[in-house]
Amino acid sequence: MSGDFALWVYLTQTPLLWLTVTLLAYAVADRLFQAAGRHPAANPVIHAVWMIGLVLLVTGTPYPTYFQGAQFVHFLLGPATVALAVPLYERRETVMRALLPMGAALVVGCVTAMGSALVFATIAGIPYEVMLAMAPKSVTTGVAMGIVEALGGDPTLAAVLVMMTGMAGALIVTPLMRLLRVEDMRARGFAAGLAAHGLGTARAFQVSEVAGTFAGIAMGLNAFLTAVLVPVAVSFLR
Repeated sequence: MSGDFALWVYLTQTPLLWLTVTLLAYAVADRLFQAAGRHPAANPVIHAVWMIGLVLLVTGTPYPTYFQGAQFVHFLLGPATVALAVPLYERRETVMRALLPMGAALVVGCVTAMGSALVFATIAGIPYEVMLAMAPKSVTTGVAMGIVEALGGDPTLAAVLVMMTGMAGALIVTPLMRLLRVEDMRARGFAAGLAAHGLGTARAFQVSEVAGTFAGIAMGLNAFLTAVLVPVAVSFLR
């Protein structure tokens, strides 16, 4: 018992505390995910987020303090994204055969994701700064924050909206595809990665490696196309 207390005292005095909290929350959420038969509603990322948020709320810890300790996990997002190239290379022949439909789906999906957000924001009378943060909601966090910051918006708000989009996508993508009777794992994965970036890609890999490969492609291509189109689109809304 004294050893556990000493460990707690040590962790509270170092940034390792919040890295430990992050890893423990995900480990618990993942165990629940496995126990639930990998049901989409039990997605470990979604539940790890509210667990960590609850700890921060109870302890009165500001987010910058938490991030200082957990930033190593944030750093690993880069290598994890690059690692998506491995299954892409392994299935390059399958990918090459689907280039034309992927290109069409990319353009339609990107314009729909961005346009729907901007149209809704305009109709609802949402302030321009918030509208900026909404536009790149379907791309990965780092890209969305960079786009919004360059345009003079709030990158923190953009990150929140990106996470909300990803969690919603990871939750509904599998049931929605079943409802629509989409059986092609290439199409299912591409849709997940395009609409719900990293979280959608992670969910796609849980379903099928083929789906995960195409989700990773969609996530990368959508980030590039969104970075080009968002500044053009918002310039008409100033």
